[in-house]
Amino acid sequence: MKHFHFSGVYLYEYVSIKHKEINKPRVKMKGLTRKEELIMLSILNLRSDAYLVAITDHLSRITGHAITLTSVHLPLTRLERTGWIASELGEATAVRGGRRKKVYRLTKAGLRALGEHKRIDDALWAAYPDLSEQGG
Repeated sequence: MKHFHFSGVYLYEYVSIKHKEINKPRVKMKGLTRKEELIMLSILNLRSDAYLVAITDHLSRITGHAITLTSVHLPLTRLERTGWIASELGEATAVRGGRRKKVYRLTKAGLRALGEHKRIDDALWAAYPDLSEQGG
């Protein structure tokens, strides 16, 4: 490791190098977490209304649990950095004080990853009868 003196120039170079490493797009993600899967499915369900608050509200309704904005925002950031979702700014509205919503959509890579996740889940669940018939 190169020795850095903490003068203005050397410190700046060190911070820039670290900043670039941290913000590098990931090439491959190990797999979807359950929360990421639910977020991606919510984006599919909400279509053009898939912004942070709507996704959070949708997940709260579906799961029956209170979901925080932060617990959705962090995975959204990870999924976008991975290239499985993309975002664009929607129109400004008076209700939001002229601010624009960040609307999310799945990319082709995200659809493939979600489809693969479903294929694996379906294969694993295929060996079991409907659990609702067993009172489960």
